Amino acid sequence: MKMMSKRQSVLVSLLLTVGVAMSANAVDMKKPLIPVTEDFTLSNGLRVILSVDHSAPAAALAIVYDVGSRNEEKGRSGFAHLFEHMMFEGSENVGKTEHFSYVEAAGGSLNASTHNDFTNYYEKLPSNQIELALWLESDRMRSLKVTEENFHNQLETVKEEKRSRIDNQPYTPAAIQFEEMLFDNWTNAHAVIGSFEDLEASSVADVRKFFKTYYAPDNAVMAIVGDIDSKKIHGLVEKYFASIPKQSKPSTPSVDEPTQVKPKYAKVEDHHAQLPAFWLGWKAPGRRDPDSYALGLVEKILSAGDSSRFYQRMIKGDQVALKADIGLDERRGPSALEAFVIYKPGHTAEQVREIFWQEVDRLKKEPVSDKELEKAKNQLLRELFSAGSPISLQRSLGRAELLAEYTLFFGNPGLIDDDIESYLKVTAQDIQRVASKYLTHEGVTVVDVQPVPAGTAAQSSSAK
Repeated sequence: MKMMSKRQSVLVSLLLTVGVAMSANAVDMKKPLIPVTEDFTLSNGLRVILSVDHSAPAAALAIVYDVGSRNEEKGRSGFAHLFEHMMFEGSENVGKTEHFSYVEAAGGSLNASTHNDFTNYYEKLPSNQIELALWLESDRMRSLKVTEENFHNQLETVKEEKRSRIDNQPYTPAAIQFEEMLFDNWTNAHAVIGSFEDLEASSVADVRKFFKTYYAPDNAVMAIVGDIDSKKIHGLVEKYFASIPKQSKPSTPSVDEPTQVKPKYAKVEDHHAQLPAFWLGWKAPGRRDPDSYALGLVEKILSAGDSSRFYQRMIKGDQVALKADIGLDERRGPSALEAFVIYKPGHTAEQVREIFWQEVDRLKKEPVSDKELEKAKNQLLRELFSAGSPISLQRSLGRAELLAEYTLFFGNPGLIDDDIESYLKVTAQDIQRVASKYLTHEGVTVVDVQPVPAGTAAQSSSAK
């Protein structure tokens, strides 16, 4: 038997904590990893997943709405993100921003986020306070205050967020342009934060229509995980949500993407950037596509940690870069494999990209070793089971969010088990095959970022 490294030993203890036994060469999982105590649907279409876990006196509620930037219409971008803000502006029985004060006063935490293909909200509370979360979520689903004042209030908030988090951040405007170039279908390409011009051209009637269409019980899934009495929670869900009327199911947007047959390139001048950089990436298959599992491991092999190929070659070895990362942006429908490299002065973008391509092409020509592939799989498992990971299955919130997402996206909360098995079955030949299929020179999109002195007007040029 091979000796396990210190990292593997730590992983073993983490896996055993949540019911997963691991040998040096295999992982044995108890199924299901997230036991579902109850799975029911109200008459108005709201599907609810309950998972009881009495190990700590806490519970988490996650509600996921089937709406993201991909559901927006041209000329009305930014609505999905705007609504993430609007949902905290008050409802029939909850005043403006009182959602925060209620939850925090009860010893809990909360947040929300908007994505291309969904919007999620959560509360984590002491388990004897979980009814509070049910009341709060039901009140705003039923009676959000969509007023002229609240709309313009949050429009200004979103504008300030864009100025501070995008416009005035180094490399971020280039990242937005990169994504807009990477995808050909506007539904996939436009930024989640949207356009100020689109939002300012909207009316309160537009906003109310968006809310009525997408913030309906039959367009959402709610998961509650933790120290709960499932029978009691079932009754409370009925009490707070059953009388909210369902709406007509919105149409599903077309996210089809044409195959890219020639490279795309742009150069962006950035007066906030101190060092030159580039974004580089490819279209990728959607979440749960058979090829997505191998691409998820390609991401780990190339840039996860100091032992990754990019770090060892570009940062430690040739010392041309200060940062070299790659990540898989998984969506329902076409996804993206996106790399970001900050390189050292004295080198050109072309020189650094040549080294980048050498490492990418090596994946296609040479099978990864068993050791390197096992390490990549262990890194992925650690994200699922390490207590510090945001998606950790050790956390009631991580479990609630995964249950809600899998149920909304694929109709089956148990598919997390199938996905882990699919990752663990990936072979060295699979890595070679998907690298050759997707990481092509013809299908690449590149955006160079060139620093410019402060006070100089930044420009961009592009060619598709």
